[in-house]
Amino acid sequence: MNTEELQLAAFEIILNSGNARSIVHEAFEDMREGNYEAAAEKLAAANEDLLKAHQAQTHLLQEYAGGTEIKIEIIMVHAQDHLMTTMTLREVALEMLELYKKVN
Repeated sequence: MNTEELQLAAFEIILNSGNARSIVHEAFEDMREGNYEAAAEKLAAANEDLLKAHQAQTHLLQEYAGGTEIKIEIIMVHAQDHLMTTMTLREVALEMLELYKKVN
């Protein structure tokens, strides 16, 4: 896999996980305002973007498992950081949504 292909995959991960992160923050706003259904819908939409990012990551892992040499660059480390923190943020948001519902 050449450097350009790796960078494109990294940017795809960053783009989709960044979109998901923005949507999760919108869901937090909905939670604070008591709009739980809207928050749940946004968290589902965020998951769709996370799935796209995860698919790009999975493609790289499949290439690697198939014997393709992949040189890890800082942009890929950054992309993985974006993906994993956003996945965790969404999981926390799902728990917070349930707590908001119980408290209110």
